[in-house]
Amino acid sequence: MRHDIYDHFKPEERPFVDKAWEWVVNAGDYHEVKLTDFLDPRQSFILQTLVNQHADAALCLDGGYEGAERRRALIAPDYRDVSSEPMRMKVLDITSDDQLLSSLQHGDYLGAVLGIGLKREKIGDIHVREDGCHIVVAEEIAPFLTMSLHQVHRVNVMTEILELNALKTTEAALEPLDLTVASLRLDGIASDVFRLSRSKVLVPIKAGRCRVNFRTEEDPSTALKAGDIVALQGFGRFKVLECDGITKKGRLRVKIGKFI
Repeated sequence: MRHDIYDHFKPEERPFVDKAWEWVVNAGDYHEVKLTDFLDPRQSFILQTLVNQHADAALCLDGGYEGAERRRALIAPDYRDVSSEPMRMKVLDITSDDQLLSSLQHGDYLGAVLGIGLKREKIGDIHVREDGCHIVVAEEIAPFLTMSLHQVHRVNVMTEILELNALKTTEAALEPLDLTVASLRLDGIASDVFRLSRSKVLVPIKAGRCRVNFRTEEDPSTALKAGDIVALQGFGRFKVLECDGITKKGRLRVKIGKFI
């Protein structure tokens, strides 16, 4: 690989860059086809960037529906029609007769799936409704899920595997927050959103447990802007919806959407 490619990515992203470049070279030079697990948007961006560097490789990204956040990638020689290749995804349908089902949230379903021993990479987007949940999953782990997943946050559930065309999508639920802040610094906004002291919010940021737009960010002074998505491991995620002017006292008005 040309080493200047590394200049575009953070040092902690190098292991994924190396792996992704190997997929690209194997496709373009050796005619191999690779179907990946689910990638987050940052990984998809990295992979697309690398495919663009190789004239003989092609890429298809698909998460089961238009606008999916987490997607599987298929890397193949450029003479293959990647859009017609099978992406091997199914829908896990979760239902229950328990009235408490309507109180379950995204984190409850994700925790239940990871709690039976699956890696996050095998799971696509999670669509929570009052009457249940649809999760896009890798086809190869679908039978294991139906055999193993019987409870979500103490609610007994039933599961069924459906085809992708049965997927019912939902918009992510956001709790609106209106903040007034001294600056758009990451640590300041995160401390307000998660109701933590500035000193407490610095710990996970400096430990590499914060991601801005799916990219690790260890600098607390990083300035956020409208559209940024921030994830703080152990506390949740939020999106900067709008930077909405200045108060009479010179503070900044910021609209935040906290994922619930």
